[in-house]
Amino acid sequence: MEIVSKPTYMKRKKDGRISIKAGSKSGLVIRLTIIAFVLLTMIAFLLFDYTGLHIPSAITETAHNLQVMFFQPALNHFSWGEAFYQVGITLGLAVLSTVLGAVIALFLSLLAATNLSKEWVSKTVRVIVAFIRAVPTVLWVLIFAIAAGLGSEAAVLGMLFHSIAYLVKAFSEAIEEVDEGILEALRSTGSSWWHVVMHGVLPSTFTYLLSWTFLRFEINFAVAVAMGAAAGAGGIGFELFMASGFYFDLSEVGFITYAILLIAIILEVFSVQLKKRYFPTSVRH
Repeated sequence: MEIVSKPTYMKRKKDGRISIKAGSKSGLVIRLTIIAFVLLTMIAFLLFDYTGLHIPSAITETAHNLQVMFFQPALNHFSWGEAFYQVGITLGLAVLSTVLGAVIALFLSLLAATNLSKEWVSKTVRVIVAFIRAVPTVLWVLIFAIAAGLGSEAAVLGMLFHSIAYLVKAFSEAIEEVDEGILEALRSTGSSWWHVVMHGVLPSTFTYLLSWTFLRFEINFAVAVAMGAAAGAGGIGFELFMASGFYFDLSEVGFITYAILLIAIILEVFSVQLKKRYFPTSVRH
């Protein structure tokens, strides 16, 4: 019979004795956090304004809208050619912000990695990107929409800012996982900093950098859809906004939703193929 003991943590008292208690501080924090979220959710539901809400009719209308949206998709306000064009714009915004972000983040991550740069340089870069990463992508896009005006430029700059911060963290952590023996062997031969990076760091981390870049591309595609209307960048997101908020054409909303879902599936399939190509062991397991 296997006996499972509860996790314990120890605390030394002033008189030197050690107090052992069941559980752990981290577990207590997690439980308190969950309880706080549950209480806040319940309070939020109590504070909602339910004036004029008739639940049976609301359920019936919602079911009807979903039925029209997903079982009667149709194009009513633009053609198939325009649909492909708008999807291309959205993909273009995601590709541009991801590629530029990955290139800039690669150089910054070399400065942020503790095994390649001085401590004060690494900390400075990490603090700056942490601040940028703390601001949501949507807010960055809106900031640039105000500063540079509505358009694709604002969307690309906003996504670019957050992509750089996101990838710097991911790239620098991958670089720090490089075997220190490889770096020391190169340095002992008199190799320069760039030689160590080109022949020691990049070959060891290329697959991880590629994987993180493609993951960010998937995120940027979703953001580009959402920002199509908010930043005036156009694309399929703008058409979705027009169909839902301006025309209130549920059939067209359903068609656009299926189009976005299809693109997401294609990206996921491509991602799996990349993993099979560069991470065959992880895919099998």
